Formats: sequence, structure tokens, C-alpha cells
Amino acid sequence: MAESKGALIAKSVQKHAGRAKEKLLQNLGKVDRTLDDIFEEHLQNFNRQHQQATRLQKEFNNYIRCIRAVQTASKTLMEAITEVYESSWSGHDLLYVQAQNMEMLWQDFSHKLGDQVLIPINTYTNQFPEVRKKIEKRGRKLVDYDSQRHSFQNLQANAAKRRDDVKITKGREQLEEAKRTYEVLNSELHDELPALYDSRVLFYVNNLQTLFSAEQLFHSESSKVFLELEAITDKLATESQRGSYKKPAIKPATNGGTDTLQRSPETPEKVNNNIEEKKQVNDEKQKDQDKDKEIDKEKDVDKKDIEKDNQMKNEEVYDIPVGK
Repeated sequence: MAESKGALIAKSVQKHAGRAKEKLLQNLGKVDRTLDDIFEEHLQNFNRQHQQATRLQKEFNNYIRCIRAVQTASKTLMEAITEVYESSWSGHDLLYVQAQNMEMLWQDFSHKLGDQVLIPINTYTNQFPEVRKKIEKRGRKLVDYDSQRHSFQNLQANAAKRRDDVKITKGREQLEEAKRTYEVLNSELHDELPALYDSRVLFYVNNLQTLFSAEQLFHSESSKVFLELEAITDKLATESQRGSYKKPAIKPATNGGTDTLQRSPETPEKVNNNIEEKKQVNDEKQKDQDKDKEIDKEKDVDKKDIEKDNQMKNEEVYDIPVGK
């Protein structure tokens, strides 16, 4: 078991060394190489097709991630809007229904893009690595075929000096086997590569039609939802302008207390009566004040008269007769 495994490893190393030597000689121009212009054209088409499919897959994966992010953002935004829109406002229940419709549209849109667009793209792109492996294997077998061809040519050249039928026979068998292996792979790829390249048209037609149809349906239905939402807010604006949602003002108490109950407005007659009553009270107060001032003046006059009489009496008592 160990010997057979070691033999396989040695054989593999020998193959790699032989291929490396053959490629080096070909690059240096020491030996010729087998050319296939038709296959080279198929290979260029394959490389371009693979590159384009890989980019489409990458960009659409990014697009799907963005769609799902916007889907989440739209859901939270509509939740905030329904929370802001008070239950007493016109169209509250209808707005909630439209928000739910919008969420369902996003779910259907995201699901359709994932199942009907992204999965086919992944399936289409996954076939390229397998074909790439087959192309690489064909390249290795081509190098083996060229190597056996050059070895057999050398045996034939040396046969003129020293003919060795055994080596020539073995060399011919190895050449034929290498040629047969290469031609089988080459023939298969000559059929598969053009078919794969031609399949791109039908694939892109179906895939892009599905994508554009999903986009059109989503935006068409979502525009209807937003039209309904706009109509709801327009109705609310109209009712608000009419004063339907104004809250009555509450005046504070004027007697120093904390009573904040709303009082009924006074009639003009009652207001006029209150003004007249206040005016009468003020007039009476003014009269009382004037009367008090007159009494005070009379008291001052009486006091001055008394003081004058007393002074006169004192002068009479202490008056010294003339000549004394």
C-alpha cells in the first residue's frame, strides 16, 4: 500500500516536471506547440462570459442586501408614522391598513427577487468553475501530447544511428494515448463552449424580464398605497383648517386660588352693571375722603383759635402797668 502510494507520488512529480520542461522549451522557442485558433476564440468568449456573469452576481447580491435594508427601514418608519398619527384623527384606521399593505408589498418584492432572480443567477454562474477545470485539464493534456510528440520525434531521429524498435514502439503508444486523451477533451470543449456562450441570451432574457416585471409591479402597487396615504393627510389638513382639532383654552382663576375650572362668559349687560357699581363705590369713597378732609380743616381752625385766646389771656395777666 505504501509502495503503491509512493509510486503514484513519484509518477505525479515526474509528470509535473515533464510539463514544466515542455512549457519552458516552448516559451524559449526551442520546440513548437500545437495551436487551435478556433478553441482560442471559444476560450476568449468563455472568459468574457464568466467575468460578466460574476459581476452580475456580485452586484445583484449587493442589490438584494440593500433592498432588505430598505424593507426594514420602511417597516420601522411606517410604525413610527402610525404611532404619531393619533387615534382621534381622521383616517387613523385606514392609515394603519395602508402601512400593513406596504409591508406586504416589500415582503413579496424581496421574496420574488431572491427566488426568481438571484437563485437562477447563482445556478448560471456556478457552471463556470466546472468548465474552467475542464479547460485547465485540456491544457495539461495538450502539453503532455506535445511532450510525447517531441520525444517520439527524437526517437525517430536517433533510430538512424541506433535503431531500438522497443523504444520506438513504446514511444508511439504513449504518443497515441496522449493524443487520444487530448482530442477527447478538446472535442468536448469545442461542443460545450459555444453552447454555453449561446445560452447566455435566453438566460438573460428570462432573468431580466423577471427582474423588471417585479420592479414594475412593486413600484406600481406602492404608488397606489402612497396615493391613499396622501389622501388621508389631505383630509386631515382640511379638517384641521376648520378648527376640528383645536383644544378649548382654559383661563386661570383671578381670586388668588388654584381653581382652574372654566367659567361661562359674562353678558354685556352684566359687564356694564359691574362697571356702574364699581363707579358708584369709587364715588362714595371719594366723598368720604373729601368730608374727612373738611373735618380735619375745621379741627385745625378751632385749635388755632384756642391757642390764640390762651396767648391773649397770658399777655393780660403779666402786663406791667405803665410807670411801674
